Amino acid sequence: MFNLRNFLAVIWLAGSISLLTAAPVFTQNTSRSQPGIYEVVHGWPVLPDNDMLDEVSAVAVDSHGNVLILTRGSRKWPDNDILDTAPIEKNTIFLIDGKTGKFLNKFGKGVFAMPHSITVDSQDNIWVSDVALHQIFKLAPDGKLLMTIGEAGKSGDDDGHFNRPSDVAVTADGSFYVSDGYGNNRVMNFDASGKFLLKWGEKGNTPGKFDLLHGIALDAAGNVYVVDRSNHRIQVFERNGKFRAEWKGEYLVSPQDIKIGRDGNAYIADNGSEKPPDHTGIVILGPDGTFIQRVGRYGNYDGQFVDFHMVAVGKDGSIYCADFEGKRVQKFVRKSR
Repeated sequence: MFNLRNFLAVIWLAGSISLLTAAPVFTQNTSRSQPGIYEVVHGWPVLPDNDMLDEVSAVAVDSHGNVLILTRGSRKWPDNDILDTAPIEKNTIFLIDGKTGKFLNKFGKGVFAMPHSITVDSQDNIWVSDVALHQIFKLAPDGKLLMTIGEAGKSGDDDGHFNRPSDVAVTADGSFYVSDGYGNNRVMNFDASGKFLLKWGEKGNTPGKFDLLHGIALDAAGNVYVVDRSNHRIQVFERNGKFRAEWKGEYLVSPQDIKIGRDGNAYIADNGSEKPPDHTGIVILGPDGTFIQRVGRYGNYDGQFVDFHMVAVGKDGSIYCADFEGKRVQKFVRKSR
């Protein structure tokens, strides 16, 4: 005999169980290449009791699949645009087990003043750009300071200074590229010891010129991908600075960051707009810049973004997203078929 009360109880239990697993995220696809439907992982990461993330500026993944989350430690970007150069007396880097979301460690206290990006190289060294100190920091995996580039608190446009550098991309041999983006609108290249090698770019909107470089990445061949934020585009260069391509279109509204996955696809953090039509989300482009897919939208629920700032891609294809004003990192995985 049908029992309505028992039937409703079964439906409620099934719904409750589903909330403990990854939830599907809307994706849009307009090309033949389909990497799959993505879903956000609920309850990731798991922070210690009485602890929480502050504004999350960036995220990175090391060779072990551990995730490094860069926060500002309650430091705010002031309305007068005069940045505080005093060290942040809170730990700014959280280390998380990428697979389980378990908290592992935190460090970075007393080092940075306004950390902006975080990058992990092939040796698991940690690179952080600081827009208040106008410096690039290289740290060992345990957080020990190994090297600094630039003069603390002093901006400049010569070969030894930066003006609010936004990001770092590191090659397999330890040489690195810096998007010296807020003030100087140029890319700078250094060898593994920090010796200056070359630079290119200036303010403008033609190929090879920039209007606020906000992110930088490398592919397996050594090509350099630059997020030219205020020009609403990605520019692609050879390692020597020779212009190769421009990626621009209605699929990019306010690009913030870019990473190249092991599949050769580009994963772009697009902050879009809170006003319709909504373009906020992870924009996935093919190696030739062809639009493949958008994941997520504007909002403050799981799978949505308030202020999408930086992105990272793990070796397993998991996507990690730094939501600045949302004060969180979200993990997206391909939905199993």
